[in-house]
Amino acid sequence: MGQLAVFALLLAAICTPVKGGLKYPDCSNGPLKSNQVCNANDSNAPGFSKLGLSAYQWWNEALHGVAHNRGITWGGQFNAATQFPQAITTSAAFDDDLIEQIGVIISTEARAFANNGRAHLDFWTPDVNPFRDPRWGRGHETPGEDAFRNKKWAEAFIKGMQGPGPTHRVVATCKHFAAYDLEGSGSTTRFNFDAKVSTQDLAEYYLPPFQQCARDSKVGSIMCSYNAVNGVPACASAYLMDTILRKHWNWTDQNQFVVSDCDAVYYLGNANGGHRYKPSYAAAIGAALEAGCDNMCWATDGTAPNAATAFSAKSLSQATLDKAMLRQYQGLVKAGYFDGPDALYRNLGAADVDTPAAREVALQAAEKGIVLLKNDGLLPISLNGSNSPVAMIGFWANAADKMLGGYSGSPPFKTDPVAAAKAMGLTVNYATGPLTQSTFDTASAMSAAQKSSTILYFGGIDNTVEKESQDRTSIGWPASQLSLIQKLAALNKPMVVIKLGSHVDDTPLLALPSVKAILWAGYPGQSGGTAVMNLITGLAAPAARLPITMYPAAYTAQAPFTNMALRTAGAYPGRTYRWFANPVFPFGHGLHYTTFSLTPAASFPSTISIQSLLASCKPGIYLDLCPFPSLAVTVTNTGARASDYVVLGFLAGRYGPPPYPIQTLATYGRVSDLAPGASRSVELGWNLGNLARVDESGSLVLYPGEYTLLLDAAPVRGNMSFVLTGREVVLDAFPQP
Repeated sequence: MGQLAVFALLLAAICTPVKGGLKYPDCSNGPLKSNQVCNANDSNAPGFSKLGLSAYQWWNEALHGVAHNRGITWGGQFNAATQFPQAITTSAAFDDDLIEQIGVIISTEARAFANNGRAHLDFWTPDVNPFRDPRWGRGHETPGEDAFRNKKWAEAFIKGMQGPGPTHRVVATCKHFAAYDLEGSGSTTRFNFDAKVSTQDLAEYYLPPFQQCARDSKVGSIMCSYNAVNGVPACASAYLMDTILRKHWNWTDQNQFVVSDCDAVYYLGNANGGHRYKPSYAAAIGAALEAGCDNMCWATDGTAPNAATAFSAKSLSQATLDKAMLRQYQGLVKAGYFDGPDALYRNLGAADVDTPAAREVALQAAEKGIVLLKNDGLLPISLNGSNSPVAMIGFWANAADKMLGGYSGSPPFKTDPVAAAKAMGLTVNYATGPLTQSTFDTASAMSAAQKSSTILYFGGIDNTVEKESQDRTSIGWPASQLSLIQKLAALNKPMVVIKLGSHVDDTPLLALPSVKAILWAGYPGQSGGTAVMNLITGLAAPAARLPITMYPAAYTAQAPFTNMALRTAGAYPGRTYRWFANPVFPFGHGLHYTTFSLTPAASFPSTISIQSLLASCKPGIYLDLCPFPSLAVTVTNTGARASDYVVLGFLAGRYGPPPYPIQTLATYGRVSDLAPGASRSVELGWNLGNLARVDESGSLVLYPGEYTLLLDAAPVRGNMSFVLTGREVVLDAFPQP
């Protein structure tokens, strides 16, 4: 292919906005019919008609279902798609089989849209950034605050999205690489924020989910982020995109490409409000492409990247153009773009969207992701028609659209709690409530409560308060909502508070005797209202665990938003459950409607040699993935109700240099539908990397010493100790900046 053709293809990949859906190339009669690219055995593109390549839009979204965005056209038989709970809610289930199912359904529906000219083949999902600070407006898009949990969630989701075979159902994109978790704090915005991150924190916390995506899951695409990391914008960082991503993690297949977040390249140049890292847009384009970015998304009118100008100015080389083009179009090869009408996944259509099975999984995902934070014996409640009228109060009570969260599409239906309660035959006295209003007339709410035997208050904050481009400044309950809750509690009727959205500090609620129970549902999706009412009435049993720390409201004054450090230092309280000592509710917290006992297997070895573990590794495997002996734990339901149960395994101990984290999640497993009095064993698998710690240079080191595995936390339901002997070993030597 000549230089002009290659250049035209690159421009097709990065420049012009495209409307409309996918049109597959004609490999039977078109210009490519005799080209090897049509042999199935072997953001913004206007296409290249001489080669039979039609317009292609790289920007497609599907964080928790096919979503509304530039690349997707809705209508006709494709006027709806399944809308699952946001990742923060599905993550709370700690059910990776469920996450894979969700990925399969989303990608099946996405491919059906694409096959019918209503979408394309790559989707910018999942968001795997750790939820470092509770103020972050996009934290609910992520699986939570723990790097290991995010890795496991990403592994399952990508497997579901891309599929098990050599051809991808769709191309998934892990975002945002790296250390992105701030929208705006004062004059600091995501477009100009320079995240100062130690090598230790980078390797230990901010990068592991992307290592999973790239090295282990071989995700088809990765998105570089708006922010800079230690002085260099992420989309111009050869250290991130080449040294770490492609070389250290061996993400080197030619069908894998890096895409910029939209306008990130624009803002790394001399744009107002940006990094001003380069003196011109052309120089910024060259810096991004030369550093390893292959595709530049743009979103704002007037900021389209002019790659021709950058090329003419010699800001990038012909070899860089060739490489970027090759990566992108081979990504489409991997997705079967050139494989013809009889190829794998080309038969998916409207009948594969919004199936009964998809609806059932969406409901299960919501039920499994709702966390019971407090219960003084009130729940579950048996509500029998007009004999037990219930007050349902709050702006969330009938706001089904709010339950979807951001990056949503059109669901086939959406159910709010009031509608779900009425469908159950309950007598409902409904009244709305405030969101953040400074004044609010509470007369209707008080009247509804006075006429009812039980009060259900639905509150929290929604994605008009927290969202992309907008962080919060407070994590306390909005004053108007807290005032209403206190007035309702003063009626001395049994009361349940159901929190939706992200974290708010429940300390004031815990001081109210009438608030007998608290549930957290996050953004539970199209069946959110039904799921909430199923848990309240006992049709479903809670078993979810918090994937985040719930901090006190004072935390925001103690931890500057822009401080990226994890470890406690002086008055700085540290971040996440690993370092922060005084949460309102800890990471992993979650109650049940029954009781359980846990018994670890007595046969687990008490002493294990590090060198023998390494000697037993299969040749060629990454050392951190070498298996460690699994632990069987017997779970017994000692109560009166059937329930699922999640076993969380946290490591504690003083091995390696100080400071020592409080605990570290190392393994987990889920037991489903355990009947009263029944016992079942769950095998907790883990590997050497789960036991290792990261040193100051960023290297992953397995240390000798005494290790204690705590089964659950707050309270601990069992523990098991063992000793690793021998010499410390570097499992992964981290490349230095």
